[in-house]
Amino acid sequence: MSTARSKPAAKRKSAARKPAGTRKTPAKRSAAPKRRQAARVAAKPKFTETLVNVRGLKMHFPVTEGAMIPKVVAHVKAVDGINFDIMKGETLGLVGESGCGKTTTGRCILQLERATSGDIIYDGQNLAQLNKKEMRPLRQRIQVIFQDPYSSLNPRMKIGDIITEPMKVHNTEPNETARRNRAHELLEVCGLNPKFSDRYPHEMSGGQRQRVGIARALSVKPEFIICDEAVSALDVSIQAQVINLLEDLRDEFNLTYLFIAHDLSVVRHLCHRVAVMYLGKMVELADCDELFDNPQHPYTQALLNAVPIPDPSIEAKRKHQIIKGEIPSPINPPPGCVFHPRCPIAVDECKKNVPEFREIRPGHWVACSEI
Repeated sequence: MSTARSKPAAKRKSAARKPAGTRKTPAKRSAAPKRRQAARVAAKPKFTETLVNVRGLKMHFPVTEGAMIPKVVAHVKAVDGINFDIMKGETLGLVGESGCGKTTTGRCILQLERATSGDIIYDGQNLAQLNKKEMRPLRQRIQVIFQDPYSSLNPRMKIGDIITEPMKVHNTEPNETARRNRAHELLEVCGLNPKFSDRYPHEMSGGQRQRVGIARALSVKPEFIICDEAVSALDVSIQAQVINLLEDLRDEFNLTYLFIAHDLSVVRHLCHRVAVMYLGKMVELADCDELFDNPQHPYTQALLNAVPIPDPSIEAKRKHQIIKGEIPSPINPPPGCVFHPRCPIAVDECKKNVPEFREIRPGHWVACSEI
Protein backbone atom coordinates (compact mmCIF):
# COMPACT_ATOMS: atom_id res chain seq x y z
CA MET A 1 0.00 0.00 0.00
CA SER A 2 2.78 2.42 0.93
CA THR A 3 4.64 1.56 -2.31
CA ALA A 4 1.53 2.23 -4.43
CA ARG A 5 1.09 5.65 -2.83
CA SER A 6 4.75 6.58 -3.24
CA LYS A 7 4.84 6.09 -7.05
CA PRO A 8 2.29 8.79 -7.92
CA ALA A 9 4.01 11.06 -5.42
CA ALA A 10 7.34 10.44 -7.12
CA LYS A 11 5.79 11.18 -10.51
CA ARG A 12 4.34 14.43 -9.23
CA LYS A 13 7.72 15.33 -7.75
CA SER A 14 9.57 14.61 -11.01
CA ALA A 15 6.97 16.59 -12.97
CA ALA A 16 7.56 19.55 -10.67
CA ARG A 17 11.29 19.42 -11.54
CA LYS A 18 10.57 19.51 -15.31
CA PRO A 19 12.36 22.46 -16.98
CA ALA A 20 10.21 25.59 -17.37
CA GLY A 21 10.74 25.67 -21.13
CA THR A 22 8.97 22.35 -21.69
CA ARG A 23 5.54 23.43 -20.46
CA LYS A 24 3.51 26.52 -19.66
CA THR A 25 3.84 27.26 -15.98
CA PRO A 26 1.32 29.35 -14.00
CA ALA A 27 4.08 31.89 -13.40
CA LYS A 28 4.51 32.41 -17.13
CA ARG A 29 0.80 32.82 -17.76
CA SER A 30 0.42 35.35 -14.96
CA ALA A 31 3.45 37.31 -16.14
CA ALA A 32 2.13 37.71 -19.70
CA PRO A 33 -0.48 40.39 -18.89
CA LYS A 34 2.16 42.29 -16.90
CA ARG A 35 4.50 42.24 -19.90
CA ARG A 36 1.72 43.48 -22.20
CA GLN A 37 0.83 46.21 -19.70
CA ALA A 38 4.48 47.23 -19.37
CA ALA A 39 4.83 47.36 -23.16
CA ARG A 40 1.71 49.51 -23.38
CA VAL A 41 2.99 51.93 -20.74
CA ALA A 42 6.35 52.10 -22.48
CA ALA A 43 4.64 52.95 -25.78
CA LYS A 44 2.78 56.01 -24.41
CA PRO A 45 5.70 58.49 -24.64
CA LYS A 46 5.97 57.78 -28.38
CA PHE A 47 2.73 59.71 -29.03
CA THR A 48 4.35 63.11 -29.29
CA GLU A 49 3.21 64.27 -32.73
CA THR A 50 -0.36 65.55 -33.13
CA LEU A 51 -2.19 64.33 -36.25
CA VAL A 52 -5.72 65.71 -35.74
CA ASN A 53 -6.79 68.85 -33.86
CA VAL A 54 -10.51 69.49 -33.34
CA ARG A 55 -11.39 72.89 -31.92
CA GLY A 56 -14.87 74.26 -31.21
CA LEU A 57 -16.59 71.72 -33.47
CA LYS A 58 -20.33 72.30 -33.85
CA MET A 59 -22.80 70.45 -36.07
CA HIS A 60 -26.36 71.82 -35.89
CA PHE A 61 -28.91 70.24 -38.23
CA PRO A 62 -31.80 72.55 -39.22
CA VAL A 63 -35.38 71.50 -38.48
CA THR A 64 -37.78 72.85 -41.10
CA GLU A 65 -41.54 73.00 -41.54
CA GLY A 66 -43.62 73.75 -44.60
CA ALA A 67 -43.62 71.89 -47.91
CA MET A 68 -43.68 74.70 -50.48
CA ILE A 69 -41.55 77.26 -48.62
CA PRO A 70 -39.52 75.46 -45.93
CA LYS A 71 -38.84 77.52 -42.84
CA VAL A 72 -36.16 76.73 -40.26
CA VAL A 73 -37.85 76.56 -36.86
CA ALA A 74 -35.13 74.92 -34.75
CA HIS A 75 -31.76 73.17 -34.84
CA VAL A 76 -30.71 69.72 -33.65
CA LYS A 77 -27.46 70.35 -31.78
CA ALA A 78 -25.82 67.00 -32.55
CA VAL A 79 -22.32 68.27 -31.71
CA ASP A 80 -22.06 71.47 -29.70
CA GLY A 81 -18.52 72.77 -29.31
CA ILE A 82 -16.03 69.98 -28.57
CA ASN A 83 -12.23 70.04 -28.44
CA PHE A 84 -9.79 67.15 -28.63
CA ASP A 85 -6.53 66.00 -30.24
CA ILE A 86 -5.51 62.68 -31.75
CA MET A 87 -1.81 61.83 -31.67
CA LYS A 88 -0.09 60.01 -34.51
CA GLY A 89 -0.02 56.26 -33.86
CA GLU A 90 -2.57 56.21 -31.02
CA THR A 91 -6.15 54.98 -30.78
CA LEU A 92 -8.65 57.43 -29.30
CA GLY A 93 -11.91 55.87 -28.12
CA LEU A 94 -15.10 57.91 -28.38
CA VAL A 95 -17.92 56.58 -26.19
CA GLY A 96 -21.37 57.64 -25.02
CA GLU A 97 -25.00 56.61 -25.31
CA SER A 98 -26.91 56.63 -28.59
CA GLY A 99 -27.58 60.10 -29.95
CA CYS A 100 -24.71 61.83 -28.12
CA GLY A 101 -22.95 62.86 -31.35
CA LYS A 102 -20.17 60.28 -31.73
CA THR A 103 -20.89 59.29 -35.33
CA THR A 104 -21.60 62.90 -36.33
CA THR A 105 -18.16 63.85 -35.00
CA GLY A 106 -16.54 61.18 -37.17
CA ARG A 107 -18.53 62.25 -40.23
CA CYS A 108 -17.48 65.87 -39.72
CA ILE A 109 -13.81 64.85 -39.61
CA LEU A 110 -14.34 62.87 -42.83
CA GLN A 111 -16.11 65.90 -44.33
CA LEU A 112 -19.15 63.76 -45.10
CA GLU A 113 -20.96 66.45 -43.10
CA ARG A 114 -19.98 70.12 -43.30
CA ALA A 115 -19.63 71.36 -39.74
CA THR A 116 -21.64 74.41 -38.69
CA SER A 117 -18.50 75.93 -37.16
CA GLY A 118 -15.15 74.96 -35.74
CA ASP A 119 -11.78 73.83 -37.02
CA ILE A 120 -10.66 70.32 -37.99
CA ILE A 121 -6.92 70.48 -38.57
CA TYR A 122 -5.38 67.36 -40.10
CA ASP A 123 -1.59 67.39 -40.36
CA GLY A 124 -1.57 71.20 -40.54
CA GLN A 125 -4.49 71.58 -43.00
CA ASN A 126 -7.89 72.86 -41.91
CA LEU A 127 -10.36 70.42 -43.48
CA ALA A 128 -13.30 72.70 -42.72
CA GLN A 129 -11.95 75.25 -45.22
CA LEU A 130 -11.29 72.84 -48.11
CA ASN A 131 -13.65 72.27 -51.03
CA LYS A 132 -14.30 68.85 -52.63
CA LYS A 133 -11.43 69.17 -55.10
CA GLU A 134 -8.94 70.19 -52.41
CA MET A 135 -10.23 67.46 -50.09
CA ARG A 136 -9.80 64.62 -52.60
CA PRO A 137 -6.01 64.04 -52.13
CA LEU A 138 -6.56 63.83 -48.36
CA ARG A 139 -9.24 61.13 -48.70
CA GLN A 140 -6.49 58.68 -49.55
CA ARG A 141 -4.91 59.39 -46.15
CA ILE A 142 -8.19 59.34 -44.18
CA GLN A 143 -10.41 56.26 -44.42
CA VAL A 144 -13.43 54.86 -42.57
CA ILE A 145 -14.79 51.47 -41.50
CA PHE A 146 -18.58 51.70 -41.29
CA GLN A 147 -20.82 50.06 -38.73
CA ASP A 148 -22.87 47.84 -41.05
CA PRO A 149 -20.54 45.90 -43.37
CA TYR A 150 -23.38 44.78 -45.63
CA SER A 151 -24.92 48.18 -46.37
CA SER A 152 -21.47 49.75 -46.95
CA LEU A 153 -20.51 47.20 -49.63
CA ASN A 154 -21.97 47.34 -53.13
CA PRO A 155 -24.03 44.12 -53.52
CA ARG A 156 -23.53 44.17 -57.32
CA MET A 157 -19.73 44.22 -57.15
CA LYS A 158 -17.41 41.32 -56.44
CA ILE A 159 -15.13 41.56 -53.42
CA GLY A 160 -12.04 41.99 -55.60
CA ASP A 161 -13.63 44.93 -57.42
CA ILE A 162 -14.72 46.52 -54.13
CA ILE A 163 -11.14 46.49 -52.85
CA THR A 164 -9.49 47.59 -56.13
CA GLU A 165 -11.92 50.46 -56.87
CA PRO A 166 -10.28 52.92 -54.38
CA MET A 167 -6.87 52.12 -55.91
CA LYS A 168 -8.27 52.99 -59.34
CA VAL A 169 -9.91 56.20 -58.12
CA HIS A 170 -6.78 57.46 -56.33
CA ASN A 171 -4.37 55.93 -58.89
CA THR A 172 -2.24 54.23 -56.22
CA GLU A 173 -1.51 51.14 -58.37
CA PRO A 174 -0.40 51.43 -62.02
CA ASN A 175 -2.31 48.61 -63.70
CA GLU A 176 -5.03 46.02 -63.28
CA THR A 177 -2.64 43.17 -62.46
CA ALA A 178 -0.95 45.15 -59.69
CA ARG A 179 -4.36 46.08 -58.25
CA ARG A 180 -5.51 42.44 -58.27
CA ASN A 181 -2.31 41.30 -56.57
CA ARG A 182 -2.71 44.04 -53.97
CA ALA A 183 -6.32 42.97 -53.33
CA HIS A 184 -5.25 39.35 -52.80
CA GLU A 185 -2.50 40.50 -50.45
CA LEU A 186 -4.95 42.60 -48.40
CA LEU A 187 -7.42 39.72 -48.15
CA GLU A 188 -4.64 37.54 -46.73
CA VAL A 189 -3.59 40.30 -44.31
CA CYS A 190 -7.20 40.51 -43.10
CA GLY A 191 -7.44 36.74 -42.61
CA LEU A 192 -9.43 35.83 -45.75
CA ASN A 193 -8.67 33.49 -48.62
CA PRO A 194 -7.68 35.37 -51.81
CA LYS A 195 -10.28 33.26 -53.65
CA PHE A 196 -12.94 35.34 -51.89
CA SER A 197 -12.22 38.09 -54.43
CA ASP A 198 -14.62 36.34 -56.83
CA ARG A 199 -17.49 36.28 -54.34
CA TYR A 200 -20.28 38.78 -53.76
CA PRO A 201 -20.98 40.35 -50.33
CA HIS A 202 -24.16 38.29 -49.81
CA GLU A 203 -22.09 35.09 -50.05
CA MET A 204 -20.08 35.98 -46.94
CA SER A 205 -20.75 36.12 -43.22
CA GLY A 206 -20.91 39.34 -41.20
CA GLY A 207 -17.39 38.95 -39.87
CA GLN A 208 -16.01 38.22 -43.34
CA ARG A 209 -17.78 41.28 -44.76
CA GLN A 210 -16.32 43.44 -42.01
CA ARG A 211 -12.85 42.16 -42.90
CA VAL A 212 -13.54 43.14 -46.51
CA GLY A 213 -14.44 46.63 -45.25
CA ILE A 214 -11.11 46.77 -43.41
CA ALA A 215 -9.25 45.56 -46.52
CA ARG A 216 -10.95 48.25 -48.60
CA ALA A 217 -9.94 50.91 -46.08
CA LEU A 218 -6.33 49.71 -46.21
CA SER A 219 -6.22 49.54 -50.02
CA VAL A 220 -5.06 53.16 -50.45
CA LYS A 221 -2.47 52.97 -47.63
CA PRO A 222 -4.10 55.46 -45.24
CA GLU A 223 -2.61 57.03 -42.11
CA PHE A 224 -5.83 57.64 -40.19
CA ILE A 225 -8.90 55.39 -39.97
CA ILE A 226 -12.23 56.21 -38.31
CA CYS A 227 -13.83 53.02 -36.99
CA ASP A 228 -17.54 53.81 -36.63
CA GLU A 229 -18.97 51.01 -34.46
CA ALA A 230 -16.78 48.63 -36.46
CA VAL A 231 -17.59 45.57 -34.31
CA SER A 232 -21.02 46.30 -32.82
CA ALA A 233 -22.93 44.32 -35.48
CA LEU A 234 -20.82 41.18 -35.02
CA ASP A 235 -21.05 38.18 -32.72
CA VAL A 236 -18.80 38.22 -29.66
CA SER A 237 -16.35 35.64 -31.02
CA ILE A 238 -16.09 37.47 -34.35
CA GLN A 239 -15.70 40.78 -32.47
CA ALA A 240 -12.59 39.43 -30.75
CA GLN A 241 -11.08 38.39 -34.09
CA VAL A 242 -11.73 41.78 -35.72
CA ILE A 243 -10.44 43.70 -32.67
CA ASN A 244 -7.22 41.68 -32.65
CA LEU A 245 -6.93 42.26 -36.40
CA LEU A 246 -7.30 46.02 -35.95
CA GLU A 247 -4.68 45.97 -33.21
CA ASP A 248 -2.21 44.01 -35.35
CA LEU A 249 -2.79 46.28 -38.36
CA ARG A 250 -2.24 49.37 -36.23
CA ASP A 251 1.16 48.09 -35.13
CA GLU A 252 2.14 46.77 -38.58
CA PHE A 253 1.18 49.84 -40.64
CA ASN A 254 1.58 52.53 -37.92
CA LEU A 255 -2.09 53.53 -38.19
CA THR A 256 -4.02 56.06 -36.12
CA TYR A 257 -7.61 55.23 -35.11
CA LEU A 258 -10.64 57.14 -33.92
CA PHE A 259 -12.58 54.23 -32.44
CA ILE A 260 -16.29 54.98 -31.94
CA ALA A 261 -17.99 52.34 -29.80
CA HIS A 262 -20.58 51.47 -27.15
CA ASP A 263 -18.82 48.42 -25.70
CA LEU A 264 -16.51 49.71 -22.97
CA SER A 265 -14.64 46.41 -22.65
CA VAL A 266 -13.65 46.65 -26.32
CA VAL A 267 -12.57 50.25 -25.81
CA ARG A 268 -10.40 49.34 -22.82
CA HIS A 269 -8.70 46.57 -24.78
CA LEU A 270 -7.89 48.59 -27.90
CA CYS A 271 -7.67 52.31 -27.02
CA HIS A 272 -4.90 54.40 -25.51
CA ARG A 273 -7.15 57.33 -24.52
CA VAL A 274 -10.91 57.61 -24.13
CA ALA A 275 -13.26 60.57 -24.64
CA VAL A 276 -16.81 60.49 -23.20
CA MET A 277 -19.63 62.44 -24.88
CA TYR A 278 -23.08 63.36 -23.63
CA LEU A 279 -25.71 65.28 -25.62
CA GLY A 280 -23.19 66.79 -28.05
CA LYS A 281 -20.71 67.80 -25.36
CA MET A 282 -17.46 66.19 -24.26
CA VAL A 283 -17.59 65.56 -20.51
CA GLU A 284 -14.35 63.66 -19.84
CA LEU A 285 -11.09 62.77 -21.59
CA ALA A 286 -8.23 60.74 -20.10
CA ASP A 287 -5.81 57.87 -20.62
CA CYS A 288 -7.65 54.56 -20.86
CA ASP A 289 -6.46 53.07 -17.57
CA GLU A 290 -6.90 56.39 -15.76
CA LEU A 291 -10.48 56.80 -16.95
CA PHE A 292 -11.53 53.24 -16.11
CA ASP A 293 -9.77 53.15 -12.75
CA ASN A 294 -10.52 56.70 -11.64
CA PRO A 295 -13.56 58.19 -13.44
CA GLN A 296 -14.40 61.70 -12.27
CA HIS A 297 -17.51 62.89 -14.09
CA PRO A 298 -20.82 61.50 -12.71
CA TYR A 299 -21.91 60.44 -16.20
CA THR A 300 -18.69 58.49 -16.79
CA GLN A 301 -19.11 56.82 -13.41
CA ALA A 302 -22.67 55.80 -14.32
CA LEU A 303 -21.52 54.41 -17.69
CA LEU A 304 -18.84 52.26 -16.09
CA ASN A 305 -21.21 51.17 -13.35
CA ALA A 306 -23.64 49.87 -15.98
CA VAL A 307 -21.08 47.37 -17.31
CA PRO A 308 -22.04 43.91 -15.95
CA ILE A 309 -19.52 41.79 -14.04
CA PRO A 310 -19.17 38.22 -15.40
CA ASP A 311 -19.26 36.66 -11.91
CA PRO A 312 -22.99 36.26 -10.96
CA SER A 313 -22.29 36.21 -7.22
CA ILE A 314 -20.43 39.54 -7.36
CA GLU A 315 -22.94 41.06 -9.77
CA ALA A 316 -25.85 40.18 -7.47
CA LYS A 317 -24.23 41.97 -4.49
CA ARG A 318 -23.10 45.03 -6.44
CA LYS A 319 -24.83 48.33 -5.81
CA HIS A 320 -25.92 49.89 -9.09
CA GLN A 321 -25.84 53.62 -9.74
CA ILE A 322 -28.93 54.38 -11.81
CA ILE A 323 -29.19 57.70 -13.66
CA LYS A 324 -32.61 59.22 -13.03
CA GLY A 325 -34.66 61.12 -15.58
CA GLU A 326 -34.80 61.10 -19.36
CA ILE A 327 -32.25 62.28 -21.90
CA PRO A 328 -33.08 65.89 -22.87
CA SER A 329 -33.82 66.71 -26.50
CA PRO A 330 -30.83 67.92 -28.55
CA ILE A 331 -33.23 70.41 -30.16
CA ASN A 332 -33.73 72.13 -26.80
CA PRO A 333 -30.84 71.14 -24.49
CA PRO A 334 -30.98 72.35 -20.88
CA PRO A 335 -29.12 75.57 -19.98
CA GLY A 336 -25.83 75.38 -18.12
CA CYS A 337 -24.45 71.87 -17.78
CA VAL A 338 -26.38 69.57 -20.13
CA PHE A 339 -26.16 66.74 -17.58
CA HIS A 340 -27.50 68.69 -14.59
CA PRO A 341 -31.15 67.40 -14.83
CA ARG A 342 -29.86 63.85 -14.20
CA CYS A 343 -26.72 64.57 -12.17
CA PRO A 344 -26.64 63.38 -8.52
CA ILE A 345 -24.19 66.13 -7.45
CA ALA A 346 -25.72 69.07 -9.35
CA VAL A 347 -26.08 72.44 -7.61
CA ASP A 348 -27.90 75.63 -8.60
CA GLU A 349 -24.81 76.96 -10.40
CA CYS A 350 -24.92 73.96 -12.76
CA LYS A 351 -28.28 75.17 -14.10
CA LYS A 352 -26.87 78.56 -15.11
CA ASN A 353 -23.23 78.23 -16.19
CA VAL A 354 -21.67 75.90 -18.77
CA PRO A 355 -18.79 74.10 -16.99
CA GLU A 356 -15.30 74.63 -18.33
CA PHE A 357 -13.57 71.63 -19.91
CA ARG A 358 -10.50 71.77 -17.67
CA GLU A 359 -7.47 69.64 -16.88
CA ILE A 360 -7.71 68.41 -13.28
CA ARG A 361 -4.49 66.40 -13.50
CA PRO A 362 -1.97 65.80 -16.32
CA GLY A 363 -3.87 64.36 -19.29
CA HIS A 364 -7.21 64.10 -17.45
CA TRP A 365 -9.86 66.59 -18.60
CA VAL A 366 -13.33 66.96 -17.07
CA ALA A 367 -16.28 69.30 -17.72
CA CYS A 368 -17.71 69.63 -14.21
CA SER A 369 -17.55 72.56 -11.78
CA GLU A 370 -18.07 70.31 -8.74
CA ILE A 371 -14.94 68.19 -9.25
